[in-house]
Amino acid sequence: MNQEQTELNLTKKIIIGIQMLFVAFGATVLVPLLVGIDPAVALFTAGCGTLLFHFITKGKVPVFLGSSFVFIAPIIKATELYGFSGALGGLMATGFVYVLFSFIVKKKGMEFLSNLFPPVVIGPVIMIIGMSLAETGVSMASQNWLLAGISLITAILVVVFGKGTFKLLPVIFGIAVSYIVAVLLKLVDFTKIIDAPWFYVPTFTLPTFNIYAILFMIPVAIAPMIEHIGDMYAISKATNNDFIKNPGISRTMFGDGCATILASLFGGPPNTTYSEVTGAIILTKLKDPVILRIAAITAIVFAFLGKITGFLNTIPQAILGGTMLLLFGMITIVGLKTIMEARVNLNHTKNMVIIAIMLTIGVGGAIISYGNFAIGGIALSSVVGITLNQVLPDKEKDLRSI
Repeated sequence: MNQEQTELNLTKKIIIGIQMLFVAFGATVLVPLLVGIDPAVALFTAGCGTLLFHFITKGKVPVFLGSSFVFIAPIIKATELYGFSGALGGLMATGFVYVLFSFIVKKKGMEFLSNLFPPVVIGPVIMIIGMSLAETGVSMASQNWLLAGISLITAILVVVFGKGTFKLLPVIFGIAVSYIVAVLLKLVDFTKIIDAPWFYVPTFTLPTFNIYAILFMIPVAIAPMIEHIGDMYAISKATNNDFIKNPGISRTMFGDGCATILASLFGGPPNTTYSEVTGAIILTKLKDPVILRIAAITAIVFAFLGKITGFLNTIPQAILGGTMLLLFGMITIVGLKTIMEARVNLNHTKNMVIIAIMLTIGVGGAIISYGNFAIGGIALSSVVGITLNQVLPDKEKDLRSI
């Protein structure tokens, strides 16, 4: 597969890069649609943020940055309280939190990171990322299980039986086949294409700064910050490259923070490294960062081409959801492999307690709130896992007798 990857010409890389955008497209535009942001702005900031991230990380890490689901509820609430521009100011502050944390990691070094995020914590975090996304995939697919099933089955057939380049395009073929079926069943609304202009300038919004909006939004940074670390471990496992050391988690965190700051400057949602794309990389075995940069450039172009954006908006969510059912599951498997390959002793009381509590809290969607402060899901489970790992004794107790 590696030999096959090195022989990919530019045309094939462009095709695969577009596929990666298709993987990220549904989630990237869904967030702005839910919070009232122009989807074209999200495409533009996702593309620019991804390119900025690649520049900061020396072009080594094959990731795509898109809209973060973690911020949906906070953006809606902050917009109600402080206006959308005020919410953007708060979002920019979260980017600076990433940057600050990256400096702390750089100063303290890898030992600090390893003690804070050992495999017994990172493994469940990666699993929770995949499992927490499952609801989104199922929700999208449930809008039309026929289309979702066709999309999923086609993708599976391509992955299992495909040869050469054909095998590398499960998402495109899954979408294409199910889209044709949707057209035949008259489930596609072409007015979105007809009404869309050929050239379109996204509706950009400048942020304003309100201390209350900033204080409201900053705690939310915990979740995507820890998710970023989990994603870096996941993409490292998926590509057999230790990006935690090279270019370094401090640099990737810095890149993620700068991308979020850039997004808020243009009125877009915060960026985050996309687990969906990691799943696609796991499936295709393609890890060339150039492919993700092509996806980023394509996203920027799509942001200004109304007809293309209109066409993408005609793709039923169920079709995208069908492929996500496979991709999100692959993320969970990476988390499981992290635990297994690190030889985490699951008969050790401490490890059992940490993993059990983290999975229950993360998958269950537990939330703790006080006034304007709230923490839940991935962030809460991660904080609990980190805390338990630090305070519980390391005394061995074999649970095989239980």
